[in-house]
Amino acid sequence: MRDWQLGGALATYLGATQEPTPAGLAEVVGTAVGATGCALTVDGARYLWGTDTGPWLEHPITYQGEDVGTLAIAPAGPVDELAVAVAAPLAMVRLAAETDALRRAGDTAARELIDDRWRAAAEMEAERRGLERDLHDGAQHHLVALRMSLGLLEHAVATGGVQERVTDLLARVDNAERVLVNTAAGVLPVALVINGLAAALTTELASHPEVVLDVAGLRRRYPAVVESAVYFVCLEAVNNSRKHAPGARVTVTVRDSYRGLEFTATDNGPGFDVTAAGSGLHNLSARATAVGGTVDVRSAPGHGTRITGFVPL
Repeated sequence: MRDWQLGGALATYLGATQEPTPAGLAEVVGTAVGATGCALTVDGARYLWGTDTGPWLEHPITYQGEDVGTLAIAPAGPVDELAVAVAAPLAMVRLAAETDALRRAGDTAARELIDDRWRAAAEMEAERRGLERDLHDGAQHHLVALRMSLGLLEHAVATGGVQERVTDLLARVDNAERVLVNTAAGVLPVALVINGLAAALTTELASHPEVVLDVAGLRRRYPAVVESAVYFVCLEAVNNSRKHAPGARVTVTVRDSYRGLEFTATDNGPGFDVTAAGSGLHNLSARATAVGGTVDVRSAPGHGTRITGFVPL
């Protein structure tokens, strides 16, 4: 009789709920057979209905040759027939739980994939902007010098001495091409990598008579990202002065301090309204900020320009 009652109770329970659970099955079994307690163990988790007075006699439940859990009722007694009756519903419950776990895992994986795609896109954009800044701050410096050399060549055509200017111009074209190729490939100047910031700035600015470089106070090496950032900031500062204040005297100073790395770039040009500045000053700030530093630009029409920067230890 109790097997018939259990079968009917299980059918009613499974038909009335969309998500059968081990705890719900334990309640249905215990109620149908008049037990005081019923316990189902599935995947190591124990689901109890009624009182946990025991003693319990665990009985394995198998479905199609596979263990799906154990069943025990109180008071203890033979549960062979009950185990057979509850096997298929318990296997269904277990399968539903596994399917739900796989669904949640799939949802998590999908979200992680979306996050990874967004992260990859953001990193690609950051790399693109970094390359754009490198080209702007490094290679453009050479192109500005090339344009100025063309102006000198034009003057030489009118006054003589063309051959010397042409030779210098060709050398500058070769140098600009080299810098463009290296920058696009992510290659930093050899002097910067091997000998540090002071050597790299000396090598780069030595051929510009209007630029005075003071690196006597720079004796310490810094992380590569810091030296690279400050190197390009200084080149961009010189580049801005040469473009907007042609002929002005430019002084670049880089030195150590007890707090970190300090640098300045000043010119005695016509100055400008800082509030109306373009992307060049934004690049300076972005580079310094990327390594935890700051850049301050002060200028006014008729008063020259002073750029100061600092990267803490």
